[in-house]
Amino acid sequence: MAANRRAEVDEALKDVDFSKNKYQVEFDTTMGKMLLELYPDVAPGHCRNIIGLTKIGFYNGIIFHRVIKGFMVQVGCPEGRGTGGPGYKIPAEFNDKLHEPGVLSMARTNDPNSAGSQFFVCVARVPHLDRQYTVFGKTADDASLKVALSIGDVATGSGDRPLKDVKINSARVIVTPKG
Repeated sequence: MAANRRAEVDEALKDVDFSKNKYQVEFDTTMGKMLLELYPDVAPGHCRNIIGLTKIGFYNGIIFHRVIKGFMVQVGCPEGRGTGGPGYKIPAEFNDKLHEPGVLSMARTNDPNSAGSQFFVCVARVPHLDRQYTVFGKTADDASLKVALSIGDVATGSGDRPLKDVKINSARVIVTPKG
């Protein structure tokens, strides 16, 4: 079982204040930079989680382990197999945001409250996921959406794993004071 990173994440979140700041997460991937807007108004727990994990360097070097053309690209497993996480789970925050291209949503098992660190970015409209998975952000601009779409077009093999690793080289949180 993975080490529980909850204490590190909680420590990293001490200065996060959604009422005073806007937060974005930027992933510098092997296929380009992907900037993500976060939706703390509908999924504050998930936004806090990705901010905390990003701040502690959890996503640095992790591969996109599952890519399904015309559906989504998934990342966030420290083992690169789709079975790992941060050693804790967060409760679902289902909302009315639609699963459309560029949407950031949380991966989970059949248990709605089993999310940890794995998330996916939709590369198409995926209506059957609406209100079944927690949407908590979206690509911030066309360039970021193009990166997600290009990852979604890579050749894959067994288990929808890319034949050539696509990874997050580094990740950072961008904080902008609200005006």
